[in-house]
Amino acid sequence: MKRILPIIVVVLLGMAKVSAAETTNGLPILTLEAAQAIALKNHPQIAAANYRSLAAQEAVKESRAGFFPNATLYADGVLADSQGTRILAGGLNNPSVYDRGAGGVQVSQLITDFGKTANLTASSKFRAQAAMQNADATREQIFLQVRVGYYSALEAQAVLQVAQQTVDTRQLLLDQVSVLASNQLKSELDVSFARVALGEGRLMLQQARNNSDDAMISLATTLGSREPQPFQLVESSQTNFSNLSDVSALEETALTQRPELLSARSEREAAVRLARSERDARLPTVSALGVAGGSPDHNSHLQDDYAVGGVQLSLPLFAGGYYTARQHEAELKAQSEDEVLRSAEDDIVRDVHLAWLNVNNALEQLTTADELAHNAAEAFDLAQARYKIGSTSIVALSQAQLSLTSAQIADTNARYNVLIQQANLDYQTGVLK
Repeated sequence: MKRILPIIVVVLLGMAKVSAAETTNGLPILTLEAAQAIALKNHPQIAAANYRSLAAQEAVKESRAGFFPNATLYADGVLADSQGTRILAGGLNNPSVYDRGAGGVQVSQLITDFGKTANLTASSKFRAQAAMQNADATREQIFLQVRVGYYSALEAQAVLQVAQQTVDTRQLLLDQVSVLASNQLKSELDVSFARVALGEGRLMLQQARNNSDDAMISLATTLGSREPQPFQLVESSQTNFSNLSDVSALEETALTQRPELLSARSEREAAVRLARSERDARLPTVSALGVAGGSPDHNSHLQDDYAVGGVQLSLPLFAGGYYTARQHEAELKAQSEDEVLRSAEDDIVRDVHLAWLNVNNALEQLTTADELAHNAAEAFDLAQARYKIGSTSIVALSQAQLSLTSAQIADTNARYNVLIQQANLDYQTGVLK
């Protein structure tokens, strides 16, 4: 079936990624792959998501630090009266205080806390995974925006070319009718109709040019650029579509690959591990503790150096319900994450089904638009031939010309709508790369 569509750039089959340094008509060539690469490098939302992912990985190190020794260096310089002094208030002990200058180091090592630190570390790891998956989700969202912006810009430029062809055709018709009218072969009414048609075409061209500029500005913003930059876009030749006969397979793919769902599952696991960590906070903690140091200048009652070590067990007995409340809070949040995950799965199944319907509808509209454009072209050719031999009026010719322009624009819109809807379906199923 013949498709009447303006061609922006002729692309050789098998052509790979074109460098933006190449130019056509003084404009740098921008392929869809290059546009995605630019957005991946420059878009602030992608950079922000990557930074959040890196920050989450540092949180894993913070939680895991509890497994390693903790060493602290101390230094004291104390001046008391000549007889020494005692602390008589402020505690159950009354230690003596003597003149001294001393330094030492204290080392502690966790032996076991019965799973508290392990579960806390696992929770941090799952949150780090969720942050990485959120970064993947952000990247796919930007890629979808890039594709939609790229196809929209191509569509606007194609419509602009249709409008320009329409103006050229109507200008030629006006010139021909004016010559015929000057030779009294056509009436001035025909000239007036031709002028009206040309004026309408110029208005359409102006609107199409503005829409093309708007689309290019939107594309530049999607690429992470503050200032718009004109590009020569490469006409898309995508012909591979998802398996549109089995929507259930697409839904299963989305449930296993959508990064938003993977992130929600990781967040749920992180909440479960955090709840276990809060439960384990009520269990004993066993640590090894060692202290060693020396005092080069001290009271005669003190020794030159010291060293001591031991094992310390601590068990929280009563804190006013603090630990129980934290455990219940974490458990309730974990249950909330379960419901959030279930809701996200339901939403994604719905979105995939809607995207699948939209792609099928877009393909049907493209077939209809192709037929309409083909028929409109034949009708215009016939009306033009009949007008030349004087068997029809310029009104019929203008109507045929208007129908052809509308059909060409509808065909262009339908073509790029298929690509946009397919990109959305790829995004909804988690396979947009």
